[in-house]
Amino acid sequence: MPIKLILLDADDTLWHNMRHFEAAEQAFADMIAPFAEAGIARSTLAAMEERNLELYGYGAKSFTLSMIEAAVELGGDALPVGGIRQILEAGRALLSHPVELLEGVGDTIEALAGLGDLVLLTKGELLHQEAKLAASGLGSSFASVEIVSDKRADTFRSLIARSGVEPHQAIMAGDSLRSDIVPALQAGAWAAFVPQALAWTHEQAAEPVDHDRYRRLQSLADLPALIEEIG
Repeated sequence: MPIKLILLDADDTLWHNMRHFEAAEQAFADMIAPFAEAGIARSTLAAMEERNLELYGYGAKSFTLSMIEAAVELGGDALPVGGIRQILEAGRALLSHPVELLEGVGDTIEALAGLGDLVLLTKGELLHQEAKLAASGLGSSFASVEIVSDKRADTFRSLIARSGVEPHQAIMAGDSLRSDIVPALQAGAWAAFVPQALAWTHEQAAEPVDHDRYRRLQSLADLPALIEEIG
């Protein structure tokens, strides 16, 4: 049966994202260097991010707060005010960097729009995700946009049900095994993994290589052919 609903992730699926977070993390490590070596700085920040997700959610603002808290934990009372200023500048850069589409995304989106209802399904801070979508120039290609706090199997079940299609008539494509692939398969949809060079450890999961509705793609440009093959 043909695919009727095409769900796409945004960050690091349509446009570059993690490389900007990597730059902010490097700025954090450089700032905190008088108090902790780079490995400890990065592991402390990663632990702080995990601890804060339930309170702050995902996105650049959450990451900035975690950088500040990690800096305070590592530097204590000796942490200079200028260090906090540097962290805030790195966080502001995360919120204001240009949106750069991944190679071939524009043509791929155009092809996908002719194959089914195209829906953007992304998580993160609402205003920032809306701003990035507007800056991308891709907004008019999507039938709808869903910005959620997290992606779970119930997220996919609800969206698919509201779209009026059967789960096996939907496909999700994204760069996160944890957020894009595993919950989509649990909801009964197809899932296409599009790995990227930089990946947040929080988004890793076991790859479901033996699942009959799972495919690993070299790039998003391979998705239209996969959808036609499924149909």
